[in-house]
Amino acid sequence: MTSYSPNGVDPNSSYRGSPEDDERVIENLKRTERRLRQSEAYLAEAQRLSHTGTWAFNKTKTLYWSDEGYRLWGLDPLQGLPTRETIWQRIHPDDRDRVYEGVQEAIREKRDYTVEFRIVLPDGTVKYLQSCSRHLFSERGELVEVLGTHIDVTERKRAEEALRESEYKLRQIIDTVPGFLWSADPAGEPTHINQHMLDYSGMRFEDFRHGGWEAFVHPDDFPETARALYHAIQTGTSYQAVNRLRRADGEFRWHHTRGEPLRDQQGRIIQWYGLSVDIDDGKKSFAAQLQAILNVLPAYTWYAAPSGGLTFVNKRTADYLGVPEDHPLRFGIDIGAQWDDWIPLLHPDDQEEARKYWSNCLRTGEAGEHSYRVRGAQGDYHWFLTRVEPLRASDGNLLLWVGATLDIEELKCAEQALRESEGKFRDYAETTSDWFWEIGPDYKFTLLTENAFGSRPADRIGTACWEHALDLETEPEKWRLVWTTLDSRKPFRDFVYRGLGGNGSPMYVKASGKPVFDANGEFRGYRGTGTDVTATVRAQEEHERLRQLESDLAHMNRLSVMGELTASLAHEIAQPIATARNNARAAMGFLDRSPPDLSEVREALECIVADNDRAGDIIDRIRDQIKKAPPRMGRFDLNKAINEVIVLARSAITKNGVSVQTHLTEGLAPVQGDRVQLQQVVLNLILNAIEAMSSVVAGARELLVSTEQDQTGDVFVAVCDSGPGIDPEHVQRVFEAFYTTKSGGTGMGLSICRSIIHAHGGRLWADVNEPRGAAFQFTLPSAKEEVKNSLQAAHQTREPHEDTASDASHQLAYEGNKRLHRSGREPGQRHWGRQ
Repeated sequence: MTSYSPNGVDPNSSYRGSPEDDERVIENLKRTERRLRQSEAYLAEAQRLSHTGTWAFNKTKTLYWSDEGYRLWGLDPLQGLPTRETIWQRIHPDDRDRVYEGVQEAIREKRDYTVEFRIVLPDGTVKYLQSCSRHLFSERGELVEVLGTHIDVTERKRAEEALRESEYKLRQIIDTVPGFLWSADPAGEPTHINQHMLDYSGMRFEDFRHGGWEAFVHPDDFPETARALYHAIQTGTSYQAVNRLRRADGEFRWHHTRGEPLRDQQGRIIQWYGLSVDIDDGKKSFAAQLQAILNVLPAYTWYAAPSGGLTFVNKRTADYLGVPEDHPLRFGIDIGAQWDDWIPLLHPDDQEEARKYWSNCLRTGEAGEHSYRVRGAQGDYHWFLTRVEPLRASDGNLLLWVGATLDIEELKCAEQALRESEGKFRDYAETTSDWFWEIGPDYKFTLLTENAFGSRPADRIGTACWEHALDLETEPEKWRLVWTTLDSRKPFRDFVYRGLGGNGSPMYVKASGKPVFDANGEFRGYRGTGTDVTATVRAQEEHERLRQLESDLAHMNRLSVMGELTASLAHEIAQPIATARNNARAAMGFLDRSPPDLSEVREALECIVADNDRAGDIIDRIRDQIKKAPPRMGRFDLNKAINEVIVLARSAITKNGVSVQTHLTEGLAPVQGDRVQLQQVVLNLILNAIEAMSSVVAGARELLVSTEQDQTGDVFVAVCDSGPGIDPEHVQRVFEAFYTTKSGGTGMGLSICRSIIHAHGGRLWADVNEPRGAAFQFTLPSAKEEVKNSLQAAHQTREPHEDTASDASHQLAYEGNKRLHRSGREPGQRHWGRQ
């Protein structure tokens, strides 16, 4: 077995190091010992703070007992490790058997064990402990060792007992209050009815749970009472009613009933509490009963006259305010107080808001709720929440204003601390990124996490971010906007600037931040996050360069294609020009007749206009293909665009003896895209097919262009030829840049076509056309809505210098073409479509 040495020297070897090596070994040992002592100190302190002791036993003796364990059990560490007998004797006699049986059962079942029990110290002190033990067994299943903890839970147990005692006392108070107090679950089912109400009604609690309310309330009052209670439960608002309740002897007496929802911290209703007060003997007796009730309630309560003047405060309120024992307010004697006499008792900052709140309640006669700080008898202020309700007689007249006030000082302090803590961490969470930063009111860094700006963020503490910026002069407007945002104390997000990194090299930083204010609303600076986005910005710049290069290549491809079609296009343009010339000569002949045949002259002129339009259309399409312009996305008729492309390629089709068929689906949904780019794709595919079929000697040269629409709305286009086809091994390679099978080709046409289709959200692929030839197919997503007539007209608008003949003149030209065709003349315009 090899021994370990801190300085890397085997202590069992014969080697003896130099004095320097020995000192290094000793220093390492001392450092290790210090760390060990520090860890032990941390562990002991943690056990002391959590009141947790640890221990270990084997079958016969105690192996370990922590310092906190000695303190919990009242043992003296100087007496050595405690024995099992000592420990067992200090367990409360009433708990020993239960603990012993539980331990034995855990050992038999070979599992961990948790139990709570009491111990009795020598001075008679009783403590509650929670013990957790783990039993370690050998491979043969024998108990080897027991490890465990003891946690002092005395305070928790006493708190639970105090809570139970408090609940018991509250229940006693409720049962002794001279009024009808009840509670119900969120659905309105009764959960408690005080004894006074049960005695009055002569009913049992179970009777109320099974529809007894209807027998308890006067039949004439029950429908309105039920509606009010149902509305309160559905809306979560307060419930009140003035109705007659049946006494055990059958007499009905008037009562005022009030119900309030109790909500948890999330605002959910967890219980309803109600109070019904007998008002049958008049206001005076009612006030006396009300005073008695308010005096025993564990809250600050009071009531005021209809005018708002305070007439009574219960004992708890009077003691807090320091009201003398013989003061009329303690006895409900109306001293003619004004409605705002109590306002000076509030904190100066809260008086104006409280005056508005109470004035509004008096004006509207509606309940209200408000919080403010009230000065006590000792001169200190506490936060209180007051709820005030109007108490009305059966005829709706206001009898009293009744208020209940709760001390929420601790809640306010806790809320403030929570808001500050949540605010800080929410700011970090909402702007989380690569590093955190904070700046003061002077906008200089006060905090930077370690990974900020690449390296040595501490060097930037006390400086502003723009002191390290490289684009202050090149982009001043951007920085002016940032300074305006900071000065207006508004948050900002995703501000990108170019600055110096920690290593001195340029970098792009994206920053987000939120303003920070203290409890008094004072501006304290900003906190937020920063991210190194250098790679992202450079990638975007490179993407833009590639996009521009792709656009240039597509334009070059269109110029190349149009160059190849120069002769064919010249022939296409020459045809309508020649026809127009013949029509002009015919018109001159008609004029030479005596008398001139003006109807024939008109028909010839109309044909000339039609021929001119035809030549203009061809020139328009050539211009669209060769001019360099950014992509223009719009909705258009793909079938019409394909027909225009076929017209451009017609001479090449005729020259190579190709028969063209078009199967263009009627009612095809419009597509969204750049018309010129998509026509470039179709033209490239048609010319490629024509060139491929030009080498076919035997057999027909057939070209089929078709469009379809699938169930998802996507548009499908196919260009199929009867040429020699594509080698199956090279089907995918034909779309690679610079790959070509032509002797003079560049290998860019199909690659550009695929890029255009992909940019439009579609897909382009090649396949074998049976029985021979190739099929190039692509899909495009259709536009989301039908193209309107106005948009279609916009696509067909000519340049300003072109002829702008009216619809009537176009119709005349069409009719003239028909007459010329019947007379054997060449029509001025043909439609290239289905064959």
